[in-house]
Parts: sequence; structure tokens; C-alpha cells
Amino acid sequence: MTPPRFTFTIHATDGRARLGEIAMRRGTIRTPAFMPVGTAATVKAMKPADVRASGADILLGNTYHLMLRPSAERVARLGGLHGFMGWDRPILTDSGGYQVMSLAELTSRSEEGVAFKSHLDGSRHLISPERSMEIQRLLGSDIVMAFDELVPTTSTREVQAAAMERSMRWAQRSRDAFDAGGDHAAGAALFGIQQGALDEGLRKASADALKAIEFDGYAVGGLAVGEGQEAMFGVLDYAPGQLDAARPRYLMGVGKPDDIVGAVERGIDMFDCVLPTRSGRTGQAFTRAGPINIRNARFAEDQGPLDPACPCPVCATWSRAYLHHLVRAGEILGAMLMTEHNLWFYQTLMADLRAAIGAGTLRDFASAFRATYYAERPATAGVSKG
Repeated sequence: MTPPRFTFTIHATDGRARLGEIAMRRGTIRTPAFMPVGTAATVKAMKPADVRASGADILLGNTYHLMLRPSAERVARLGGLHGFMGWDRPILTDSGGYQVMSLAELTSRSEEGVAFKSHLDGSRHLISPERSMEIQRLLGSDIVMAFDELVPTTSTREVQAAAMERSMRWAQRSRDAFDAGGDHAAGAALFGIQQGALDEGLRKASADALKAIEFDGYAVGGLAVGEGQEAMFGVLDYAPGQLDAARPRYLMGVGKPDDIVGAVERGIDMFDCVLPTRSGRTGQAFTRAGPINIRNARFAEDQGPLDPACPCPVCATWSRAYLHHLVRAGEILGAMLMTEHNLWFYQTLMADLRAAIGAGTLRDFASAFRATYYAERPATAGVSKG
């Protein structure tokens, strides 16, 4: 029997939170889900089998970075992204829009698409909805993201409205180009992206336009770009409810563990962020008592694990003192072990959230999590999505 192209089943709810599963041909994705970011066909410092062992059901690949290096065409000639990187489960690829706006040197933005110079070598490129769909098809993505236009939340309402309306026109073009993708479209899914910054009316108009086009899932876009947690949660108090309740809801580029807990409470099903891997490479570990900087001298002779409650192989084997030594010495193994722990922390958090929703105890779990996580917490810098 051929596995389904894409189905989303909600098994339980607790308030606005949902416990579910996405079934696809390459496997099942348990939701709420966190997707480790494999920007350049790798989750940095990790082997795919170890990423899977942490509990990840799906990875995120980056359209912008892969189109520039090694190129989508080359990946296609080599058999597609899954075989290229050695990951046989689902992959979601973003559309490239965020990185174009944040990393590249823009040369023009028009109804056709976005022209830019590569941040790598200055070569000129154009990403349009059609080209974004083509790149993601060449990569062999399982979940394809529509191409959209992102503007800062500090922009005027007029600018935000124009970008949202253009994004909706691009959403229709993305839908049309995806549907023309032959065998790939027959086995993959397409998600639309809601825009509208912090404006409830613009968000509602965007959601209505996306639902009219019809997508397999819907992302809440345009957040986690510096607006702060309070403003983000303010949008999430209404934005998920504007989308189709029968489809997955994906909050792009989020985020910190406490962001994820609050977003799950507000009805979000999917997340991605570079934070656990980037933090691991810079010596920050996530623990139930909040993030810690393993470089700190107080860990130099600490023989305890990073997190006594963590089930990961790192916490079962190595001490804070050893990790402090590795990171301070600049050893590659330090980055690898810190990253592995952080990915396990995130995936364990997602498993705990799923269990709490299923048991109807999410409120108690979230309260206990915050009480512990905020007890002794250093400031955490914001992290970009790319």
C-alpha cells in the first residue's frame, strides 16, 4: 500500500494546543514538532543518524543557500537532497525569501520577484515564486514553502499591507507552479505563509486569501524578527485561529524553549530554529534550569552533567568540566557534544509537550517548566533564522 502524500490527524487537544501526526511517504511527523535546521545540507556538527536518535522526525533545508552552493541543479543530478545528505525522512525547505531579504545584496524587488547579488561571490540571481518552486522541486523537498515577501514589523502599515498583498499574489503563483511539478507535486506538500506583521486585520486578510487558494499547511510568517516575545505572543493569540484548523500551523524561525512552550499553548504545531545548533557551537547549553555558558569558570571542575534530567548520551557520559575544557580549548568535539545535547533537549521538550497535551496537563507542565527555566537564567541574545 502506497503511503499517503500528506495527511494531518489531530489526536487530542488541550486548550488551543494540539497533539497530532503528519503522515507522508518518507515517514510520520509527530506534532508539536521541532525541525533541526540543516541549512547547507547538514545539521552542523551532527551526523544524520545522531539527529534522528535525538527524536527528530523532519529536518529543514535552506533554498537560498543550496541554490548558491552547490546549486539545486547539482543536487538533483546527484539524486536529490535526501540521498545527498544521507537523511531518509521528510525534509521541509523554506522558500529562500527570508535569506534573500537578510543576507543578500538586493538589487531590485518587483512583482516578478527579487533580484539580488549572492553574499558568497556577488553573482546575480532572481528568485520568483516559479523559481523558488523549481529549486525546491530539484532538491526533492517533501514540504515546500510558498515564496513570500518579508518586511520589518517596524514598517508603516502601508508598506506592510503592500507586502502582504504581494505575498498573496505570489502564493497563488507558487501554488500554480507547484501543481505543475509532475511527479514531485504528486508526492510532496505545499504550505502557504501568512503575513501581516503585527496587524490583526492584515493577518486576517492574509489568512483568508491563503485559505481560498488552499494549501496543505499554513505558516505564521513575519515573526521572530526582533519584535520580542510579548509582541509575538500577542500575534499568536489570534493568528493561528485565523488559519484552517484542520491543517498544520508552522511558526517559522522560532525559537527559544520558552517561545516554543508559549506558542504550543497558542495552537502552533511546527517549529524550526538555528538556536540549538548555533548555541552548541558557541558554548551555550540548554537545560531545564535555563541556558548556561559552559565557558564560565565555575564549570571548570564541575563533575555533574549539563542537565541531570536530560536523557542524552552527552549527559550520560561527560561532565560539565570536560565540556568546559573542550570548548575553551576550541576542540571540535566540544561543538559536536554541545550541539548533540541541545538537540536532545529540544526534542525531549517536544516529547514532553506532546505527552502533556495527550494527558490534558499542559497548563501544569508549562507552569512547572517556566518556574524552573526562569529560576536562574542568563540573558539570551536573539538569533536570526538563517
